[in-house]
Amino acid sequence: MRQMSTLVLCGGTLVAGLVLGAGFGWSTFPRTVQADPLDSATTERLYRELSQDTSAFQEGSNLLAKITAVCSPAVVHIQSERKVPGRGREEETGSGVIMNSAKLSGFFVVTNAHVVDKTPMESISIHLNDGRQLQPERVWADPQTDVAILRVNAPNLTAAKWGDSMRLDIGHMVLAMGSPFGLSRSVTFGIISAKGRRQLKLGQSEVLNQDFLQTDAAINPGNSGGPLIDMQGRVVGINTAIASSSGGNEGIGFSIPSHLVQRVMEQLLEHGVVTRAWIGVKLDDKFDSKAATKLKLDRLSGTRVSEVFPNSPAARSGLQFDDVILNFDATDVQDHDHLINLVSLSPIGKRIQMVVWRGGKKINLFIVLADRSELPANSEAPKSELGVPVRTMGLTVHPLDEDLADQLGHSRAARGLLIMSVDRNGPLSQRLQPYDIIEAIGRTTVSTLDELTEALNANADRDSVVLRIHRGDSAESGLEEQLIVWKRAQQAESSDR
Repeated sequence: MRQMSTLVLCGGTLVAGLVLGAGFGWSTFPRTVQADPLDSATTERLYRELSQDTSAFQEGSNLLAKITAVCSPAVVHIQSERKVPGRGREEETGSGVIMNSAKLSGFFVVTNAHVVDKTPMESISIHLNDGRQLQPERVWADPQTDVAILRVNAPNLTAAKWGDSMRLDIGHMVLAMGSPFGLSRSVTFGIISAKGRRQLKLGQSEVLNQDFLQTDAAINPGNSGGPLIDMQGRVVGINTAIASSSGGNEGIGFSIPSHLVQRVMEQLLEHGVVTRAWIGVKLDDKFDSKAATKLKLDRLSGTRVSEVFPNSPAARSGLQFDDVILNFDATDVQDHDHLINLVSLSPIGKRIQMVVWRGGKKINLFIVLADRSELPANSEAPKSELGVPVRTMGLTVHPLDEDLADQLGHSRAARGLLIMSVDRNGPLSQRLQPYDIIEAIGRTTVSTLDELTEALNANADRDSVVLRIHRGDSAESGLEEQLIVWKRAQQAESSDR
């Protein structure tokens, strides 16, 4: 079991026994007044009535029993043993569910990647519902979704069926199945509490694609990789984590939706890896209502582009710095994590329509998605050596660091935005030049692109903006620092003509 803050991946470390009682905060119940005992004739009559009960509650209970009977043969218990540097050998327990694939024949156990993380196949044991024990023939894993697939081969295996997580609504009833605390063949009942949960910190894992289902069905350590089942007996999620202050269930569990798990499974089985699309932007993960208001949006929606990488699909589509992507492929964008999920799981090469907020109005752009695997190693995206365009100013700028400042003859402590190029048709072409440094907007110092954006947005309603500029070689220019007034009104007039 791993823990980061209050979010716990629900794989569990094996323990010798299970202590119940004080550790769970149990208390003694007060004595209550007992009702008069029933006579034998009344008791028999009530038993007969109960046996013939056809109420909605009884029908619902029968349905849950049928679902459990249908799905249980496909649910497995997983134990893995691995070496952990500085900690010796560690045993991890989890759950899984046997499924079939449209890409390959045979049977495959779907579980969480963290359950079998860095574990040799011979150290993974899969315990079936009927008591048999297997070892996987092959293991595929995708840490960016926390999904692993284990190929198994044995007679008389039973596979569960996939359900459609896209059709789930908040309030729909579900069952969670697995081996919490190593107790196999456990079933809990609850509802879908929320959908589209993102920005979760899952222990030490770097999970890129987050779109979790939230459920109050009891999920505990050891449930990792077990299925979340709908009322048709179909797998709609793979249980992954719990929000907990104690390490146990507190009514908030998270499952990877089946539509995501299915895609990852088929990609792993077909290609060995999961292919992901990419558009080539850096997104503002701190975009909030205040920033949205400054960009003249009437509400917080979408995600702001803080950088467009050169020679990328985004650059070719005309996407610009400070654009807000509101809609991607007919889906409204909720936040930056939502867009990352939408992009990376879209087909590579697909031409996508986007709705973008720019300059106080919506515009449509089209973009062709590229392969994320083509990015340079150890890089989230190719970095521009020529800086970042700030089109409203007609400039390309780059943050000034110690090495650049030293090369340009400035103090190594100097900070600001180095002007790399000036658009000859831009509003500041007659006032600024390459190697100038923007130190402040008004009285607000700026040393990053986000700080520049925030300062410009704070002065968005002003016709004139004061820039404090440092020009390094005073022997040639005759000055080191000056104030420049950028007349935005003049820029607007010239652009209208």
